[in-house]
Amino acid sequence: MSRTDRSLRVVLAEDSVLLREGLIGLLARFGHEVVAAVGDADALGEAVAAHRPDIVVTDVRMPPGFHRVADGGTVVDPEVVRQLLRRRRDPLEALTPREREVLALVAEGHSNGEIARRLVVTEAAVGKHIGNILGKLNLPPAEDTHRRVLAVLTYLRA
Repeated sequence: MSRTDRSLRVVLAEDSVLLREGLIGLLARFGHEVVAAVGDADALGEAVAAHRPDIVVTDVRMPPGFHRVADGGTVVDPEVVRQLLRRRRDPLEALTPREREVLALVAEGHSNGEIARRLVVTEAAVGKHIGNILGKLNLPPAEDTHRRVLAVLTYLRA
């Protein structure tokens, strides 16, 4: 039997679930058995030890990560880093211009009524804006926190 005629036992390493599932289907269609499909270097090492595959198909970005992990380092997906940095940049980015305006007036010490008069809106509208601001700044209701103060501190730090 030549190499092209036999079914191979494959360990697949791909961090993207969509690509991983697609490759599993493709390999199966060509008669190969995927004995393990993993998404990271640690799981790959365990899968190879447990299944002793004929071949390993791996994501091109993963091998350098294997060496880093083997040397005691860590590997973090670049997309995770981008998302974390984006969150850290400016917590006020998620606010609309009107919500920023309302927050600035809160920071100046104005009450909801005073803000409503200045912006020529109802007090209920100001309350709605403040609720949106607190939600977007991840300041959920809690008895032991002063959410408006925390929102103002976020505004002043940005």
